[in-house]
Amino acid sequence: MSKEHRESTKRAPTTPVLATRRRRQLHPFFFRIGPVTLCIISLLLIGLMAVLYLSQQGRAVAANQQIQNLRLAQKELERKNQDLQEQLAKERSPSHIVEQAQKMGMKQADPNSVEVIVVPHLRPIPEPGK
Repeated sequence: MSKEHRESTKRAPTTPVLATRRRRQLHPFFFRIGPVTLCIISLLLIGLMAVLYLSQQGRAVAANQQIQNLRLAQKELERKNQDLQEQLAKERSPSHIVEQAQKMGMKQADPNSVEVIVVPHLRPIPEPGK
């Protein structure tokens, strides 16, 4: 006998049970299933991955739409704020105050006919922000 033949007989199991165990270790599970079953499992896994991908895409699109809606709402609120600031500046202007007072029937007082009343023990009202 040659040396190679002796080494191969030493490696090979002597009983059929050991040989079967050895074959099972060498062949993983997916080699034992048939090609039709393997195709079906592959299609199911691909379908599951596609569903998960589309679900993530749907969430991303919904989040993007929500961001766009919030940005539009923010711009609208900024415009309204600017309009209100302009209206407030207009209503605080002296010319507007004089105009509104004249509409209410008030007239400008003569500085010589104005009397100042001093109330003792009266504290001035503090201005806001001071």
